[in-house]
Amino acid sequence: MIQEPEFDIVTTHGTMRVKLYSKTPKHRDNFVKLVKENYYDGVRFHRVIEGFMIQTGDPYSRDTSMISRWGQGGPDYTVPAEFVNEYWHKKGALAAARKGDMANPTKASSGSQFYIVHDENACLHLDGQYSIFGEVIDGLNVIDRIAVVPTDMYDRPYEDVIIETIRPVVAEPEVSEAADTTKAE
Repeated sequence: MIQEPEFDIVTTHGTMRVKLYSKTPKHRDNFVKLVKENYYDGVRFHRVIEGFMIQTGDPYSRDTSMISRWGQGGPDYTVPAEFVNEYWHKKGALAAARKGDMANPTKASSGSQFYIVHDENACLHLDGQYSIFGEVIDGLNVIDRIAVVPTDMYDRPYEDVIIETIRPVVAEPEVSEAADTTKAE
């Protein structure tokens, strides 16, 4: 397995390339598993707060008749918290959503919901409270486009902002000189 795999998150508002961190293996492996299952295909960004973050990963958000439950869905499991001091809520950071401290004193993460930081200054107070497991390495402008979509009083976008698919970025294999058969003898 690639220690820090990369994925393209293809949305209706553009594509973001993300890298998952090796020092948060439980979150990395869970995300990889869900991508392989096409779990995120068709899921909306159901919570958008300009100058803060954009949130997605709730399977209920595929169905507008379940709008009152958006933000509550996911698989029937959580992921244990993985706090790494060197990871912080910088712009483009991927962090796992979770239930509040009263219901979740161990700060276990949602099995599928995550958010992407729009403004690091507004999110720094979240460091050490939510597991940061990756970052956007290309497409920060897509976060900006999504963050300015008009929303209702519950921070739900009026227009659909949907993950069309998430696909792995396959790294080019390294070719050693010994394996290079194109050299003249």
